[in-house]
Amino acid sequence: MITVTSVEAQNRFGELIDRSQREPVEITRRRQAVAYVISSHDMQELVELRRWRDEATRWYSRYRRKVTEQTDDSESPTLTDSGVNRLVHELR
Repeated sequence: MITVTSVEAQNRFGELIDRSQREPVEITRRRQAVAYVISSHDMQELVELRRWRDEATRWYSRYRRKVTEQTDDSESPTLTDSGVNRLVHELR
């Protein structure tokens, strides 16, 4: 990944767009990362990952509710290794 300052990014924006097709470009201001220029393909992958994460969160929430409903009040619901494996395989 290349890093350029915000001033360089303004002056070379077309070049950065072309470069972002090969690798992300980090843009800094006062030596702090403030933005990234990425390809549309990379952005689509990020959106898809967010969707998968949200689905996993919803699934886990349903799983916890179900486990809690199935246990006595005296039992503490725990996520077992087999439960984690089942979660991973169901989300694939």
